[in-house]
Amino acid sequence: MRRALVGVVGHVDHGKTALVRALTGSETDRLKEEKARGLSIVLGFAVLKRAGVEVDLVDMPGHERFVRAMISGATGIDAVLLAVDAGEGVKPQTVEHLDIAALVGVRRGVIAVTKCDAAAAADVAAAGEAARALFDRRGIEALAVAETSAVSGHGIDLLAGALASLAAEPGEPDPGAPFFLPIDRSFTAKGFGSVVTGTLRGGALAVGQEVEIVPSGRRAELRGLQIHGQAAERAPPGCRVAANLRGVDLEALPLGHALAAPGALVPARWLDVSLAVPPDGAPLQGGALLSLLSGTAEMPARLRLLDRDEVAPGERAVAQLRLARELAVPAGEPFILRLPSPARTVAGGRILDPASRRRKRGDRVAIDALTALAAGDVRQALLLRLGRAGGRGIAVADAARLAGTGQDTLRGRLAEWGVPVAAEIALHPETWARLASEAADAVRRFGEAHPLEDGMPAAALPSALPDAPPEVARAVAEGLLAKGVLVRRGGALRPDTSRPRRERDQRLLQAVEGAFREAGLTPPDEAAAVAGDARRGEAVRHLLREGVLVRTTDRVQKRTIVFHRDAVAQAKAVLTTHLAGTDFPAREAGAALGVSRKFSIPLLEHLDAVGFTRREGDRRRIVGEKAGEDAA
Repeated sequence: MRRALVGVVGHVDHGKTALVRALTGSETDRLKEEKARGLSIVLGFAVLKRAGVEVDLVDMPGHERFVRAMISGATGIDAVLLAVDAGEGVKPQTVEHLDIAALVGVRRGVIAVTKCDAAAAADVAAAGEAARALFDRRGIEALAVAETSAVSGHGIDLLAGALASLAAEPGEPDPGAPFFLPIDRSFTAKGFGSVVTGTLRGGALAVGQEVEIVPSGRRAELRGLQIHGQAAERAPPGCRVAANLRGVDLEALPLGHALAAPGALVPARWLDVSLAVPPDGAPLQGGALLSLLSGTAEMPARLRLLDRDEVAPGERAVAQLRLARELAVPAGEPFILRLPSPARTVAGGRILDPASRRRKRGDRVAIDALTALAAGDVRQALLLRLGRAGGRGIAVADAARLAGTGQDTLRGRLAEWGVPVAAEIALHPETWARLASEAADAVRRFGEAHPLEDGMPAAALPSALPDAPPEVARAVAEGLLAKGVLVRRGGALRPDTSRPRRERDQRLLQAVEGAFREAGLTPPDEAAAVAGDARRGEAVRHLLREGVLVRTTDRVQKRTIVFHRDAVAQAKAVLTTHLAGTDFPAREAGAALGVSRKFSIPLLEHLDAVGFTRREGDRRRIVGEKAGEDAA
């Protein structure tokens, strides 16, 4: 079904409510005070249904004192229906309402010249032309100018047809897009509990899902949904919704709060925005203290311009707003800025980054990124910010908030754009290439400096990439391993599998190994063998890793002895020849081997550990030659 959400705007007493009643048969003035005073105070809602078309009409208060309520409705509409009294023509609130619609991004609409039965033909024509001129000046396309009378019904059918032409087939929704529903009314329904109403933005709502109330962070369960008074299991974006909530009291649902997808929004006091000043407005100065109105929230905000001192009438600019308190809204949400006294609308636009920080004035990268966002070029904006972020990158969750979409959708876009993601952090492609090059170079340099090691310990790689989080450094290494640039051996990384050694390194290994082999069962102390030479120390460690040397421990004396593996094999053979089948004490083993306790005790403890011998009290027995050899 084709749909549209249309705001009905215009000066007070210009017949908006009567027009909606004539179009739909619904009475939007429901409050006792509204009926008594004959004017709208809060938003009214009605639906116009034609074949295959559903138009939600939001009747907005026209009196200046209730502009706040008008704005809360305007920030969600697709198009506008402007009511202009044929006898009175364009009035101040006509202009301000249309300014507000244009500032929040409305680009299409219909004009209804009302009360034509009580006005001269010339006045009717003049009112229509003046209204059309307002549309043209603000860049809003007027699809039709309908001359109407709610009393006689004149022109109502023509107007209904024009409104139906505003409707469009809903686009394919992003299944992962977070929903957002600003609360414009909350009440308690007997037998049901807390109920809120609002216009659903972004994603869809479904009965049974969890919602977050922002900015407070409270959670609740969606117990039930209604659309136009009818129960529904699911609500698509863009429609008016009544939501019944379980697990939350009415006090937690004040005007200005919203329902949002859990975790999708972050409360913040800095907003990056794109704003415009109405063509007939006054210049807007940087540093001005204004009232921010977005959705149903209202609060003081200080304007901070980044590249100029003022915004002239009809101009657009990127800027920042410093809020008096935290606000949680999605990117792309419209807003209005008003002067508190004298009260008037001075600017409006769209929120670009809903969780920003104070930016440096004149920062070209920041300004260019915001300008790209304002133009709808999320890719360019993200690449600019990623370039500045370097190895820190930007969390996928934060990038999704900036793009105003779900994380799954954003990951798909990042893949299309060639933006790598490591450990849920997006990185600029050039940054990824730089980190990969630096990691490969670090591993290569380590290998050159430590040629006898198996490679750089994987745990040491993050220190070689100081501007990247450890999880990103590990992801870079995994990427290099996947491409075959690096290989892993145990816990070490190295450039290739062949590990060719220079002749000098081979000679050193042979010399160190030969010293231990020739010493047999009375090897030199490890420290004496190294003799303070770092390269000889690396050679010992390498031979130990390769199993050529075997480190044994005397736990009582707390000392270690390093034997060549040939010496260990020799000891096994001697003990098997002389002591097999007997239970022998350590001194007999030492005598058979011809060595002192300094060498026999750590050697026997090693043979116990590998399963060649089994100790019982102060005696040992050879368990088996084959088992011992396998274990060693």
